[in-house]
Amino acid sequence: MNGPMGKVFVVGSINEDRVFFVDRRPRAGETVSAALVTRSGGKGANQAVAAVASGATVSMLGRVGADPAGRAQRDDLARRGVDVSLVTEAPGAPTGSAFVMVTPDGENSVVIAPGANALVHAPDVAAVAARISECAVLVTQLEIPLDAVVKAIDVCGPNTRVVLNAAPFLPLPGSALQKIDTLVVNENEAESFVGRPPEGISGARKIATALLGHGPRHVVLTVGAGGAVVASAGSCRHVPAPTVSAVDTTGAGDVFVGTLAALLAQRHSLHRAVSAAVDSASASVAFSGPRPPLSI
Repeated sequence: MNGPMGKVFVVGSINEDRVFFVDRRPRAGETVSAALVTRSGGKGANQAVAAVASGATVSMLGRVGADPAGRAQRDDLARRGVDVSLVTEAPGAPTGSAFVMVTPDGENSVVIAPGANALVHAPDVAAVAARISECAVLVTQLEIPLDAVVKAIDVCGPNTRVVLNAAPFLPLPGSALQKIDTLVVNENEAESFVGRPPEGISGARKIATALLGHGPRHVVLTVGAGGAVVASAGSCRHVPAPTVSAVDTTGAGDVFVGTLAALLAQRHSLHRAVSAAVDSASASVAFSGPRPPLSI
């Protein structure tokens, strides 16, 4: 039995995104023009917002700078229903930034400057261990220091499912991987784990199954427009995605993870949670950014 139904705790990153819409990516030494949009982001923050949108009660631990960008990010999370009482300012550090380049096909490339996200460490997590253990699901990613991620996994009791989005990829200690309920990776991250890329759905099935050998109870490998592959002991299933016209794929993976976590917290089956996550992520690419506009 999981912890209190519907409660999700997110330990993760909070960024201000600067998104450049370009006709094509520049070659080395080349300058191209772009339309620029500034918006709220960060894997942790995006996942928290998506979990709220899917019906979860969400608390988040994170850091922002003592600057206007940090206040804007915190305010945006609060307005979208995330409990930000554990999102604190880090004096002397700027709010994290992501520089995103989006091409007309909706694909993106991202460079991150961690800023205050780099100041989330294990003692911060240990201080809120009781709050984490009260939740049905812990969600974390790898845009914050690894010691904080490992501590968050360590403090979870038997009633809290751990969902780790191994993005961006970092080598993880085996002891942490063995405590993960659901490991979520995309094709690039899966390749980093096993040293070879997935080739089609059949290749994704093989790699997802192989990743079970690293310790997690379940593996979800997202394959873009192909949906996702779900591997558990004795089974591996493909969940296809609906056909959509992509405007901006930035943050679609975060929508996926947040939706997945919310449904798991509400005690839906893993297959039902992945199906809902695929649908939500697919819908998100039809507009710019992972967070829909707030109602005025």
